[in-house]
Amino acid sequence: MPDEQPTVVLVHGAFAESASWNGVIERLGTGYPVVAAANPLRSVAGDAAYVRDVVAGIGGPVVLVGHSYGGMVITEAATDLAAVRALVYVNAFCPDTGESALTLSGRFPGSTLPDTLVSYPVTTGGNEVAIGQDGYPAQFAADVPGDLATLMARTQRPVTEAALGGGLSAASPAWRSLPSWFVFGDADRNIPVAAHRFMAERAGARGVREVAGASHAMTVSQPGEVAETITEAVRGIGG
Repeated sequence: MPDEQPTVVLVHGAFAESASWNGVIERLGTGYPVVAAANPLRSVAGDAAYVRDVVAGIGGPVVLVGHSYGGMVITEAATDLAAVRALVYVNAFCPDTGESALTLSGRFPGSTLPDTLVSYPVTTGGNEVAIGQDGYPAQFAADVPGDLATLMARTQRPVTEAALGGGLSAASPAWRSLPSWFVFGDADRNIPVAAHRFMAERAGARGVREVAGASHAMTVSQPGEVAETITEAVRGIGG
């Protein structure tokens, strides 16, 4: 009896939202069941717990795909979760134990994100941050058509400082036991390309696709490259 087809679970990162996966979903077609989760962007542990609930609701094998901060979340969520068969990192953080999005983005020079952020307090405590709308297109989506980049700026979902500064709590990150695939752009202004290369090599990635000229928003600007990487992952585990 053939193995059950895995469901692809897409987890967006900070300053994006689940509709940012629309082009990827279209290119995956009807061949794969797909769910684009609405990442709360409140804390690594809390966001990972939510994704684990999504996986439990699916009730079968899954491939977890994370964009940007979503990579933090899928790494935490997949820990000791038997349903997860593979991880795909899309311009994403792939942390080791104790590492946060902030520590990884600052490990190598080149990120221009901090200068574009605006922050404000939230009633639950602490601050949350967003990318200033004027600076969003160049910072986040430089290879996205202008009108769409402006729309993305207006629909972005802010993230808490606690989420960006929260470290991976898992004693052993999921990528040490699960196969992983990476796709990233060499023009990512949020996460330096040197960081992407470092994380992919450290994880012993089965597949690495580096896309010339691709911005941080490659789920929107390069959906074909992202979909191909996901397809490779599903096929690589026999799905």
